Amino acid sequence: MTGLAEVFNAVLPVLGVMAAGFAFRRVGWLTEEADRSLVKLVVNVLAPALILDSILGNAAFTRLDNLLVPPLLGFATTAAGVGLGWLCRGLTGGPAGAGRLRTFAFCVGVCNYGYVPLPLAQALFDQRTVGVLFVTNMGVEIAMWWLGLSLLRGGQRVSFWKNLLSPPVVAILGSLALNGLVARGQVPAAVMTGVHMLGVCAIPLGILLVGATMADLMPDLGPARHWRVIAAACFVRLGLCPPVYLALVWLLPLSPETERVLVIHGAMPAAVFPIIMARHYGGDSATALRVVLGTSVAGVVAIPLWIRAGLALLGPEAAAG
Repeated sequence: MTGLAEVFNAVLPVLGVMAAGFAFRRVGWLTEEADRSLVKLVVNVLAPALILDSILGNAAFTRLDNLLVPPLLGFATTAAGVGLGWLCRGLTGGPAGAGRLRTFAFCVGVCNYGYVPLPLAQALFDQRTVGVLFVTNMGVEIAMWWLGLSLLRGGQRVSFWKNLLSPPVVAILGSLALNGLVARGQVPAAVMTGVHMLGVCAIPLGILLVGATMADLMPDLGPARHWRVIAAACFVRLGLCPPVYLALVWLLPLSPETERVLVIHGAMPAAVFPIIMARHYGGDSATALRVVLGTSVAGVVAIPLWIRAGLALLGPEAAAG
């Protein structure tokens, strides 16, 4: 069975690369001017290549439940997280204006489902689990752009399809369709080698950009009196949400790959992208920032502990991948 030291060793490189991105921004090696082109490269090229490389020929998708159940769970767990955030909104203290409480509930409900879980799934499990992780993330995306965006806008009707159909989501759907039509061995080896080379660049570059973004946002964190928002966010995202994910693992008849994805998702801090959504869709970006930074820092300790608890629940055979 994977011990705490092994889990921590899987988490540490992710945190280290994120810290490197933070440092590179501070010393001027990774500039804000470079972000726009790098983000476009990651979202439009590198991430779709990683998705295709992870899904095409993936044996996990010979099971129909690995196509249908993970997106439903991604949606349901995100909705449950938002619900817990709304129930606990009173713990944040302070005024309720400017969409602050709606922003809090939204941000604590969306786990970091991108560049932090991916390397952990690769380090702790196998390629089958990585493929199912991408499919699960579609459900998180739908919940984020439907429930989350509606919450930020105060219940107003919103059109989310244009935002939802991002290049990674299109890549997931296209890769799944291609996986049902073409065997991986039928694709020229040179093509798949090139796709693989592009895909392996996505994770480290994405994590570097997350670290750089953290460096940009730190000055806006605000005075120490806002500690209640940070404490409440850590309580909900890292205290209440993980048992919900683990309860699903315990209660539902799921594939091993789906169980592993739930263990990883459940241990994650809040996602970074909702900060951008809060800025553009009527939320309180300062509250979003405090939720994300607070849970990310606390996650240094919480992530290994919750993943270790999840692996113990899975048992030696399922945890081994």
